[in-house]
Amino acid sequence: MELSILKRECCGHGRCFTYFPQLFEPDEEGLGRPRFETVPAGQAQLARLAVTECPERAIVLTTTQPDRSVSGEDQR
Repeated sequence: MELSILKRECCGHGRCFTYFPQLFEPDEEGLGRPRFETVPAGQAQLARLAVTECPERAIVLTTTQPDRSVSGEDQR
């Protein structure tokens, strides 16, 4: 899982780094930024909660799905 903040959407409420300091910290402008690009093991539920707590919906959590296609197989 990857964690990011949409800078254009962030208004600097600071809820992310106040309530979830394990995952976020303030940047030099006082806006939130993730401490890690990839969510640390055991922190996925906390990251999901952080997404719902952002009043501007600026926190984005993405999951990467492995490519499950079989190479050389006919795609029908």
